[in-house]
Amino acid sequence: MALKPIVTLSGHGIPIDRSDVDTDMIIPAHWMKNIFKFGYQDGLFEVWRRDPDFVLNDPRYQRNTIVVSGSNFGCGSSREHAPWALRDYGITAVIAPSFADIFRNNLPNVGLVPVQMEDAAAVRRILDATLSEPDTQIEIDLANRTVSCPAANVVSQPFFIDPGARHRLIHGLDEIDLTLELDSTITAHERQRPPWMTPVRMSSSNC
Repeated sequence: MALKPIVTLSGHGIPIDRSDVDTDMIIPAHWMKNIFKFGYQDGLFEVWRRDPDFVLNDPRYQRNTIVVSGSNFGCGSSREHAPWALRDYGITAVIAPSFADIFRNNLPNVGLVPVQMEDAAAVRRILDATLSEPDTQIEIDLANRTVSCPAANVVSQPFFIDPGARHRLIHGLDEIDLTLELDSTITAHERQRPPWMTPVRMSSSNC
């Protein structure tokens, strides 16, 4: 599935008012029996969705696309299924004061924006605004690495994102696309290699 270039994002928030949201809560382990990369939307926060009061059971939030949560989001096991579940549900970005490193790096691989706002107080204001008003508008400017949420008194607030991840998201590139950008450099390098370094191609007779 080709990734779409992202320069700016606009949407309404899904408030997850918790810290240390681990990947087992994002997508329980039994969903990992699925051998495909799609079809995980029903598993997103499956355990918490059994609670009628959980935010995703509130019709006012069910079409919102930007998760706003506490620190250390995505901790726990490094399962790729967690970003897949967020993507399949329709999430486009996650705003938090901090992320688990592997999870933060996995989000851009499926076209999701990890918005790490080191100003935890600003994240708290956005979270409170979305809790009180589901239609609170959030704007993410990936080009300038800023977040705006006027209802929370947050305007052009800077956020951290890895430069490589930002480049891939803005240009709609996955890791294979990123390698193909270097095709001419790789080809030139291969042509300069001495013959004895040329890989031996195995045939059925060699086995």
